[in-house]
Amino acid sequence: MQKIYILFFLLITRTLLSQEELTQTIRGTVIDKQTQSPLPGAVISIAGTNPIRAASTDAEGKFRFDSVVLGRKQLKISLISYKEKSQTVTLNSGKETVLNIELEESAVQGREVVVTSEVDKTKTNNKMTTVSSRVFSTEEASRYAGSRGDPARMAANYAGVSGANDSRNDIIIRGNSPLGILWRLNGLDIPNPNHFGNLGSSGGPISILNNNTLDNSDFLSGAFPADYGNATAGVFDLKMRSGNNEKYEFLGMIGFNGFELGAEGPFNKKKKNGSFMINYRYSTLAVFKYIGLDFGTGSAVPQYQDLTFKTDFPTKKAGKFSVWGIGGLSFVDLKQSDQSKGNNLYGYSGLNTSFKSNVGASGLAHTYLLNSSSYIKTNIGISGQGNIITADRVDTSKHPATIRPDYRNTSYTIKYSANTTYNKKFNSRNFVNGGFYLDLYNTSFVDSIDNDGKGFVILRNYKGQTFLGRGFIEWKHSFNEKLSLNTGFTYQYLVLNRSSAPEPRLGLKYEFSKKQSVSFGAGLHSQVQPLYIYFATSNLGNGNIRETNRNLDFTRAVHAVVAYDVNLFNSVRIKAEAYYQYLYSIPIKSYPNYFSTVNLGADFNSPNVDSLVSKGTGDNYGIELTLEKFYSKGYYFLVTASLFESKYRASDNAYRNTAFNGNYVFNALAGKEFKIKEKHILALDVKVTYAGGKRYVPINVAASILSQSEVRDGTFAYNYQYDPYFRIDIKPSYKLNTKRFTHEISVDIQNVTRHNNIFQQEYDLNTQAVKTDYQLKFFVIPQYRLTF
Repeated sequence: MQKIYILFFLLITRTLLSQEELTQTIRGTVIDKQTQSPLPGAVISIAGTNPIRAASTDAEGKFRFDSVVLGRKQLKISLISYKEKSQTVTLNSGKETVLNIELEESAVQGREVVVTSEVDKTKTNNKMTTVSSRVFSTEEASRYAGSRGDPARMAANYAGVSGANDSRNDIIIRGNSPLGILWRLNGLDIPNPNHFGNLGSSGGPISILNNNTLDNSDFLSGAFPADYGNATAGVFDLKMRSGNNEKYEFLGMIGFNGFELGAEGPFNKKKKNGSFMINYRYSTLAVFKYIGLDFGTGSAVPQYQDLTFKTDFPTKKAGKFSVWGIGGLSFVDLKQSDQSKGNNLYGYSGLNTSFKSNVGASGLAHTYLLNSSSYIKTNIGISGQGNIITADRVDTSKHPATIRPDYRNTSYTIKYSANTTYNKKFNSRNFVNGGFYLDLYNTSFVDSIDNDGKGFVILRNYKGQTFLGRGFIEWKHSFNEKLSLNTGFTYQYLVLNRSSAPEPRLGLKYEFSKKQSVSFGAGLHSQVQPLYIYFATSNLGNGNIRETNRNLDFTRAVHAVVAYDVNLFNSVRIKAEAYYQYLYSIPIKSYPNYFSTVNLGADFNSPNVDSLVSKGTGDNYGIELTLEKFYSKGYYFLVTASLFESKYRASDNAYRNTAFNGNYVFNALAGKEFKIKEKHILALDVKVTYAGGKRYVPINVAASILSQSEVRDGTFAYNYQYDPYFRIDIKPSYKLNTKRFTHEISVDIQNVTRHNNIFQQEYDLNTQAVKTDYQLKFFVIPQYRLTF
């Protein structure tokens, strides 16, 4: 080990003394944002070079800069009749920078329209968004302290999103259940993309999404356009980047998400007509456990692995084809004897639980340019998620302890998907697109529970198919350079019970100037229930069961958002949004009870809840503020504040807080880079979070002792909150560029103040008392990344 330290010290010393100037290549393609057609003649210049370096795109929209000195560079892209765009890129010696730049045509023709902001992350990839949206940058996910390279955890820093949970990465938007999120990858709607995810859930402890393979993507938190359906809370529209089509590049990494190896490059280095990219990760948590890092599972060691790949095949006449896939396998044994007192984030008191979860998605995408003003994009694919769960009850009051089977679950959902969209730009003021989405679900839900030692009682036993279809149309119209309209309509139909959902959408934006605008968005949004809800059963006795939820309607939500956005300086902006959401047709009990599906996703399980009717309602409303300095001049900061209320009314007619009504969330992030001769970069990133505590249903101890199982007191459901959540994370990092390699080392230190954040309270079957479990008190995540 001492020799390794000496060699690393000598490497740093040599490069510090070296006067050799390291360079890299910047290349890419410039296309029209609405038609996806290449734009010849666009001028790209590199700011800050002397003399100024500039190039123009060729007939295929391609450009190239060789031998560009390493570091952050700002590109300016301009073309007559298009809005000028600025983009900041980071050049490392271990990897080429390959860009796909989209320009938006101006409503005022015949001149350049200059956008004064250095970079605008409010400009999403989806051209139809108006409010509550921004670009998710892969660089941000790797840079922000506390994010663990996870897109979902990074999104928790945005206004309106609550992420006060160390155990899972659920995205809770504006007090909505995380089950209201739509995950989309490369144009296909996918299941929960996380390891150890329960069927029907949307989060998990570790994401299978690999930040090293993602491109800039969109995050939407309300009033989203008509091409997004089957969601009531928000959308994460992710895209994978393409592999390098000119040279082979490799990656090796060790961190929280696993041991990782990656490769990309051209299929044919001479023809440069296709590329591949593949990454594989395997769990490192066993190593972390060995060196004494506790992450809430006692001595149990989670095992997981995942694979990500993408291939691209551009053709001259048949369009562009892409084949991609992601998949993850995970398994963990949570023993009663392994549960560490006061720090049990995953296990259940008195139970030995074995949990296996597999998830995956794969697709074929085809983009075909019909002409210079229209194109068709088609996706077909398959995705699926499955769980195998066994739980045995452990009675430690006896010696030796006795073990009795308690619960069994074997369930899966496989979805076959296809969608096609037609996109047409009539002129600089009018753009229309429309299409359809088809999803065929092949499902199996089989679970049972112990009946006081008298054998198992079947909860759900369903195998079959159902179909969800959706069609949509959208129109974008620019009245002039200041006023624009986005409107659309989508219609959904569920074959299972012949329910349907018509959904109009509307967005308006008025720009007072290039630095100041006001926007309004509204729409009706609908979502099918988690499939296991439809197949819940009621036990009629004598082994007879009856499905009671088959005819549930879509859950529906009306969104209304008003936003004000102002750029104070070239890279500093303030954004304020106010919103109101009215939810209805929510499944609740048919008899007086506090249960409502708006609270699903607050726990790990997928409950068997029968006798539901679509008569519940809810309200979400609040205000959000964002103060942000995009990265420039060596530093950035992001401050977000959210004040909100989230209420619901169930069959007991009480107007209650939802499980996700934390009332407030404050985030502050900042980072600074220190450069040493462009080859060495030291950085420090800091994050502070202060949020309202989790709401809960209190435990009735007397009833729990009597029934020998945990009993909650629904009379006071979600009246109380745990203490506020507070956490400070610090992430120092170091980057070293050599002639062919880029080394990156970081240490993400989470909860540096060791603040006691309550995770949950549960009834301990062995002590017959309420036990409090805490979230991670102090967590250190080292990471090393090598690209070459």
